[in-house]
Formats: sequence, C-alpha cells, structure tokens
Amino acid sequence: MALSEQYNTERVWEALAQAGIAEKIRGLEKQLDTYLGKDIAADGISLSGGELQKLLLARALYRESALVLLDEPTAALDALAETELYEKYHTLLQKKTVLFISHRLASTRLCDRIILLDDRRICEVGTHAKLVEAQGKYYEMFQAQSKYYQ
Repeated sequence: MALSEQYNTERVWEALAQAGIAEKIRGLEKQLDTYLGKDIAADGISLSGGELQKLLLARALYRESALVLLDEPTAALDALAETELYEKYHTLLQKKTVLFISHRLASTRLCDRIILLDDRRICEVGTHAKLVEAQGKYYEMFQAQSKYYQ
C-alpha cells in the first residue's frame, strides 16, 4: 500500500481502518505482505471492486497527499457500494483538494463545485443545486441518469 519497502506499519493499519478494509487485510494469511493479483504471485489475491477502491482510499490517506485525483472511482461498484464509498470520501477527504472525474452524476451533490466539460470545453460551472436550477446540459444529463436511481 505504501508502494515502498519501508513504511510505517502503524500508519498503514490506521489508513486501512479509516478506509474500512483493515479487517479484510487482517484476515489474510500474509496480511500486509500479501500480493495483489495472481499475475504478480501465485499466492496473490484478487480484491472485489469495492475492496480495491477502499484500498486505494487507504493509500491516499497513508500518503497524506494534499491533492487526491479520483477518476471514475465507482465505475465497478453497485449503487449501495457506490453510496458507501462516496460517504467515506466525503468524510475522510474533507481537508484535501479532491478532483473527481466521472460520467455518473449521482455523486455530484457532495461536490463543492462541478465543472461540466463538453467537447473539451468548460460549458457549465456551479454547485449541484445551481446547475439543476439553471436547467442546462448538466440538468438534462442528471435527469436522464436519475431515473436509474429511483
């Protein structure tokens, strides 16, 4: 997780616990020394989409980065796992600048500012409420997607 041979074990476990994946890792025979992926090691493991996203969140927490870039972080998750992960991001990344890239607009209510790109250009900027109120392209896209979440 630390992407280094040298790491602070206590901080790693703390980050894993905050991200909600510590118990999974503690249950593994080799715990922190477990390889991820059978293509790396024969005794490696594969994580589910949700587990992998939690591990990536733990990595961001461990590194104490000021900027976190999330590119389609919930694409492989079901709606319930997606909601849980967004809530974790919102809670745990409060003091960081988070750039969140997504085609799925279900998460945008948690964003301080939304920048809608169309044909490589910024076409709308604002909060979820303001963009819905404006009833532009964002509103159209949100309405089209929202029927899948009702």
